[in-house]
Amino acid sequence: MAKTVNLLLLPGDGIGPEITAEVQKLLAWFNAHTAYDFVLEEALMGGCAIDTHQDPYPQPTRDAVDRADAVFLGAVGGPKWDGDDTPPAIRPEKGLLALRQHMNTFANLRPAKVFGPLAEASSLKPEIADGLDILFVRELVSGIYFGEHTLKEDEGHDVMTYRKDEVERIARVALTLAQEGGKRLCSVDKANVLSASQLWRKTVIELHQKEFADVELSHMYVDNAAMQIASKPDQFDIIVTGNMFGDILSDLGGALTGSLGMLPSASLSTPGQPGLYEPIHGSAPDIAGQGIANPLASLLSIALLFRCQLNDEESAQMIEQAVEAVLAAGHRTADIARGRPSVSTEQMGDYVISILEERAS
Repeated sequence: MAKTVNLLLLPGDGIGPEITAEVQKLLAWFNAHTAYDFVLEEALMGGCAIDTHQDPYPQPTRDAVDRADAVFLGAVGGPKWDGDDTPPAIRPEKGLLALRQHMNTFANLRPAKVFGPLAEASSLKPEIADGLDILFVRELVSGIYFGEHTLKEDEGHDVMTYRKDEVERIARVALTLAQEGGKRLCSVDKANVLSASQLWRKTVIELHQKEFADVELSHMYVDNAAMQIASKPDQFDIIVTGNMFGDILSDLGGALTGSLGMLPSASLSTPGQPGLYEPIHGSAPDIAGQGIANPLASLLSIALLFRCQLNDEESAQMIEQAVEAVLAAGHRTADIARGRPSVSTEQMGDYVISILEERAS
C-alpha cells in the first residue's frame, strides 16, 4: 500500500521556482518507482505573495501549511521588495519568520558536507576538505530575530531574549544527535558579553550533566568559532548555537563545500509535527530566470525529509549517492564549475534522476 505524503511546495521568488521544478521531478520519480505517493500542493510565499495578497505569508498559504505533512520552500526575497515602498512589516523575510513561527520549527539542521568530487571547489586544501561533514544545529524561532525591534531616526533597537526552556529544547536535539553519532558537540555562544549567552551556556551544561554525560561537550565563543570553522573545521562534528549566530556560521559551510548551492536544511518541530525543508542559498535574484541555479541543495533537502521525518534512511542515501555520482561524473552547475563546462539547472536535475533510474533497474 502506498505511503501518502501531502507535501506543500512554496516556490517563492528568484530562483525558487526553478529549483522547485527539479524537486517536483525527483518526487515524481519516487511516486513512479517506490511505495510513496507524494501529493503536491503549491502556494504563494514571499515577494510573490506580497504582489498578490499584500502579505508575504497570507492566510491561504497558512491554511495550506496546516493541511500539509511537510513543506518545501524554494526561496524568498529580492530587490523588488527591498525598497522604501515596501514597509518592513510586510517584506518577504517577515513571511519566512512567520512561517517558521507558525510551524514551530525550532530546530534547524544544516549539514555542511563536502562531497569527494567537490573537494577541489572547497576553500580548504583538498586533503582537509575531502570527507568533511559538519552539522550545524541552529535555534530558529527565538533570539534576536524574534525580539523587540525599534527603529527611530537616529537609533535602532533590537532585543535578544532566550528562555531556559527554549535553550533546553534545542540543546536536547543537538545532544541527542551527538549521542547517536560521533559523540562530540560544540556549543557556540558569546557568554563573555551577552546575558542571553550566559543563560544559554548554563542551560546546555546542566542538561549535558543530567542526561548526556557520555557526549563530549565543548564551548566556544562565536568569534573564535568563525575562525576555527574557516581554518580547522575537521575538529567539529556537531555545532549548536542560537538563531543569529547559526545564521552567520552556517553560511561558512558554503565556502567549505564549494557553494551555498550545496547546502540543504531541515527545520523540525516536536516529533510527529510537519517539518520545513529548504536550500539555504536564498533567492539569488542576479541569476533568476537564467536556468543556471544549482538544484542540488534542494534535492538534498528532500533527502533530509526522508531521513528526519519519514525515517527512511535508504531513500535519503539513494538521493545523496546519486548526487555524489553525478558530481563524480564531472557534471557541474556554474557555481561549482571552477573552469569546467557547466550544465543547466534542468540538466543537473535530469542527471540525478538518470542515476536513480540506472540503479533501480
